[in-house]
Amino acid sequence: MTEKKLEVEIQVIIHATEDPQRIFDSFTQLFNLEKDDFSVQKLQGHYDNPIVLLNGKIKKKKATIFVNSLISNIPKKDIDEIIDELDSRCDGSGLYIRISKQSLVEGKVKPAAEDPIKIRVYTPVYSQKDILKTYSEILTSTI
Repeated sequence: MTEKKLEVEIQVIIHATEDPQRIFDSFTQLFNLEKDDFSVQKLQGHYDNPIVLLNGKIKKKKATIFVNSLISNIPKKDIDEIIDELDSRCDGSGLYIRISKQSLVEGKVKPAAEDPIKIRVYTPVYSQKDILKTYSEILTSTI
């Protein structure tokens, strides 16, 4: 991957029927992220159901390693689709990717729209016209 200043934000909503430890274990196995990389918030959902909100923010080398691992675990056809949709996936200097929680606990990375893990990859892009080119390069540099 080209040397870019990367930051990654990860948000996971864990419902009462899901095991937070399985999510943490999956992040450790696939991305070498630890429980300490996340803040944990306990919330209440509809009908007072308990919800756990995980927020992770990683920077520098750890973020680069995470992005490399994320991209290398997403099937090429899905990466191509993400690249085709960059216009709608980029906001400001951030790229938004949503992956399946279920796939994550199965040791795979698949894009998902329903009940996803939300990932925002950020790198400074000083000219808006360069944003698509910058993220296209990031997404293809590890394939």
